[in-house]
Amino acid sequence: MPKTYTAAQTELQRRFGVEAVATRMREIVIRSELADSDKAFIESRDLFFLATVDAAGQPSCSYKGGAPGFVQVRSPVSIEFPLYNGNSMFLSAGNMAETGKVGMLFIDFDTPHRLRVEGSVEINGEPAACARWPGAELVAVATVSAVFVNCPRYIHRSQRVSASRYVPDARGDAPLPAWKRIDAFQDVLPATDGARVGEEGGPITLQEYRARLVTGNG
Repeated sequence: MPKTYTAAQTELQRRFGVEAVATRMREIVIRSELADSDKAFIESRDLFFLATVDAAGQPSCSYKGGAPGFVQVRSPVSIEFPLYNGNSMFLSAGNMAETGKVGMLFIDFDTPHRLRVEGSVEINGEPAACARWPGAELVAVATVSAVFVNCPRYIHRSQRVSASRYVPDARGDAPLPAWKRIDAFQDVLPATDGARVGEEGGPITLQEYRARLVTGNG
């Protein structure tokens, strides 16, 4: 969140007669550093939503999941999190590397409770950095500029049934995702993934993959 509102934000505040409320909200809610309670909350989460923007100004929102504590608060103004193997498009990582902007939304659906964090970000691909998270391909290092708690009014209460089986284990190993078995990708997959397709039962059609998605077996 910026220290001052944009012209469009201010105009909407005026239109709805809440400019004074918005000013007070900024004064008492938005902080520039993470508190100890923020650190405890963030590091207890096993998921968050990541917002990035590309060079053309197109925003993107991505779900990020891992074992509880996979996001680490290094200091009151520094957060790090791993980027695990994904769909090979590197949309979030590419956006962060390109524009250096990031937004993070941490939610506890049980309580409910949520925390928003915004700032700048860099991508670290050094082996030593990735080694802190077995299975990580890259590490995002975010510098906090704004942090604030949101009202939980519209958060639907829900409970986690189970952790994803695709979260890398202590050695960084994880099951092969079903999309890598789609026949249309077999000639472009990295050799290591191609070798695992046979072990998982061989290629499948796009239609078969879509059927798996409906039942949550993607």
